Amino acid sequence: MTATVPSLAGVAAEFPVLRREFDGRSLVYLDSSATSQTPQPVIDAITGYYTHSRASIHRGVYALAVEATDLYEGARGRIAQWLGSTPEETIFTANATAAINLVAYAWGRQNVGRGDLVVLTEMEHHSNIVPWQLLCQEREAELAYVPVLDDGQLDLEALDALLAREPKLVAVAHISNVLGTINPVASIVQRAHDAGAVVLIDGTQAVPQLPVDLPALDADFYAWTGHKAYGPTGIGVLHGRRSLLEEMPPFIGGGHMIRTVGANESTWIDLPWKFEAGTSQIAEVIGLGAAVDWIKALGMEQIRAHEQELVAIALERLSCEVPGLTLHGPLAAADRGALISFVLEGAHPHDVGEILGREGVCIRAGHHCAQPLMRRLGVGATTRASFAVHNSVADVDRLIEGLLDVRRVLEL
Repeated sequence: MTATVPSLAGVAAEFPVLRREFDGRSLVYLDSSATSQTPQPVIDAITGYYTHSRASIHRGVYALAVEATDLYEGARGRIAQWLGSTPEETIFTANATAAINLVAYAWGRQNVGRGDLVVLTEMEHHSNIVPWQLLCQEREAELAYVPVLDDGQLDLEALDALLAREPKLVAVAHISNVLGTINPVASIVQRAHDAGAVVLIDGTQAVPQLPVDLPALDADFYAWTGHKAYGPTGIGVLHGRRSLLEEMPPFIGGGHMIRTVGANESTWIDLPWKFEAGTSQIAEVIGLGAAVDWIKALGMEQIRAHEQELVAIALERLSCEVPGLTLHGPLAAADRGALISFVLEGAHPHDVGEILGREGVCIRAGHHCAQPLMRRLGVGATTRASFAVHNSVADVDRLIEGLLDVRRVLEL
């Protein structure tokens, strides 16, 4: 099996943090599903704004403010184009959680009422559960979940049964942040639309890992976040269907999102700014635009091929070389994103994470903000290794070595 995709060779050198050492051991970062590392061009774009172009946007007519506005809106245009959306349908938020909450408040409170049904899945992140719980509690609506099968896939027959009840909304993760399952979201969207439902997709894990074509998916709302896509923290994106966005009231009121303000009522500015009250995350948007440029230069197909290859190698070696290890999620790399969750018999995931950390290997341990899924799996927590463009087979070697050290330290 080929170890690397040639076009991605040397990419690790673009990440300054990967030059660090811990107790003489080089850093192996396997937690990109939580927060990706940041390549130098993104750092340069952010510092470039602060160094050369800092000003408020959309308000000043002097040259520096115009320059900042052009950088900000230029980034929006490139981010929208990358996924096949339009600038008007591309709304900036603080993160994917904020994007989903925007929909839950601005769309949900207008369209979900007593007795209505909202459908989620058992593999959702808390960010795609809690906002809908709050909505359903407030509106006296019903919440139902599509089960997860033993192979890590969604039970689509159960989904069809729920769709027969004509839910108002279906919300589903594009890729599970625990199982790595790549859900058939295009098919789910079509089925849900046929049943009259609006669909929100949590694309947080998918956007940095897969080619995403929003027009082909045809979802009504698609949310993702910058800090998992080689961009800065503090910036998320909501792509929405224009007809729905135009009907929705603002989520947050204040400056910038108004057309007129009277003593008793106000009117709103056009999309997307209607949903972007207050001073914008200017540097963060510019940084995310640079991240998108950087990803496009590498090529999403190449990124997917590289990460899928690493996952295939890691799945095989974890199964064969580490006794007592149980893998969760689809067993074929083609069916999953760039992450692997597992449990080592006799070892608490936090102990696994701490011992690996001593070796400079960074992994995530815990419930991954997916407690309903943990209950479905019958575990309290798992250990998760997630891969990115900068990882290599040598990083898989370090992971395996570290897990064997865990067994020795804990005398398993």
